[in-house]
Amino acid sequence: MVTAIVLGVVILLVLITALKSVLVIPQATAAVIERLGRFRTVAPPGLNVLVPFFDRVRARIDLREQVVSFPPQPVITQDNLTVSIDTVVYFQVTDPRAAVYEISNYIIGVEQLTTTTLRNLVGGMSLEDTLTSRDQINSQLRGVLDEATGRWGIRVARVELKAIDPPPSIQDSMEKQMRADREKRAMILTAEGQRESAIKTAEGQKQSQILAAEGAKQAAILAAEGERQSRILRAQGERAARYLQAQGQAKAIEKVFAAIKAGKPTPEVLAYQYLQTLPQMAQGEANKVWLVPSDYGKALEGFARMLGAPGEDGVFRYEPPEEVPVSRPEEEDEAVAHWFDTSTDPKVAEAVAAAEAVARQEVPSPVTGLPGIPPVLGHGAEGQPGRSEPEQTE
Repeated sequence: MVTAIVLGVVILLVLITALKSVLVIPQATAAVIERLGRFRTVAPPGLNVLVPFFDRVRARIDLREQVVSFPPQPVITQDNLTVSIDTVVYFQVTDPRAAVYEISNYIIGVEQLTTTTLRNLVGGMSLEDTLTSRDQINSQLRGVLDEATGRWGIRVARVELKAIDPPPSIQDSMEKQMRADREKRAMILTAEGQRESAIKTAEGQKQSQILAAEGAKQAAILAAEGERQSRILRAQGERAARYLQAQGQAKAIEKVFAAIKAGKPTPEVLAYQYLQTLPQMAQGEANKVWLVPSDYGKALEGFARMLGAPGEDGVFRYEPPEEVPVSRPEEEDEAVAHWFDTSTDPKVAEAVAAAEAVARQEVPSPVTGLPGIPPVLGHGAEGQPGRSEPEQTE
C-alpha cells in the first residue's frame, strides 16, 4: 500500500516536471523567461524547453501593432482657449525585454507622454492653427513619441488626432462667423450674377437694336431698289405699249386708206360717210347746237372735184396717186425691238437672288458671337465677301 502511494507521488512529480519543462508560445507573441529571478532569454513562438522549478515566464508580450485610444485631454492654446483633444496611437513592441524591464507599464507611459507632448505642441499654437494643422501636429507628435519610446523597445507607427472640440461658446461663435461669411459670399455671388445678367441683357438689347437697324436699312435699300426697278420696268412697258398702240393705229389707218383707194368712192359715198359721222361729233357734252351750212352740197362737190376725176358717165371719182413707197414702222424700228422682250433681265434676277440670300442669312447670336456688329450686308449666301449694296440695273 505504501509502495503504491510512493509510486503515485513519483509519477505525479514526473508529470508536473514534464509540464513545467515544456512551453508553447503562439505566433506574434514573445515570452520573457527568468531563471531564479534573473533574465535568461526571450522565448520565440513555438515549442520551448525550460528547466523545471528554475525557469519561469515573467511576461507574455504581444508583438502585433496595437491601437490605443486615449480619453479626451484638456489642452490650452496660445490664445488661452481650452480645447479637448482625443488621440489615437498606433505602436508595436520591437524589444520584449526592454518593454518589461525598462518601464513598468508602457501603455500608461505612452499615454502620459502623448498628453504632455500634445500640450507642449498645442500650447504654442492658436485655436485656428490647431484646427487647420492636424497633419503638422500628428507628424511632430509621432517624432517625439518614437524618439522617447525607443529605449522602451516600442516603435510608434502613427499618431492621429481623432477630435478637437473647442468650448461650446467658441463653437457657437465660429458657427456664426462661418454663417456670416457664407452669407457674405452668397450675397457677393448673387450681386455678381445680377451684374453679369444686366451686362448680358444690355449687350443683347444693343445687338438686337443694331441688327434691327441693319435690317431696317437693308429693307429700305431693297425696297427703294425694288421701287426703282419696278418704275423702270413699268416705264419700259408703257413705252412699248404706246409704241405698239401707235403701230396698231398706223396699221389701221393704212388699211382704211388702202380700202378707200381700192373702192374708188364717189362724192355721194363721201357725203354719206360724212353724214354718219355727224351724230358721233354731236355726242360730246360740250356740243349744244350744230349748224349745217346751206351750201353743204357745194362744199362736197368742190371736195370731190379736187380729189376726183370725171369718168365716162360724168361722175367725179377718187383716183389714187401714183404709188409712193411708204415706210412701215416695223421695218424702220429694228433698234426698238428689244423693247418687246418679255424675258427677265439677268441683272434684275441677280439682284433679287442676292436680296433673298441676305434675307435667309442666319444672324449670329450676340451671346456666343464676337463683340461688334455682325457682317450682314457685306456677305453673300455662303459667307463670301460680296457687294455692300444691290447692283443697279439700267
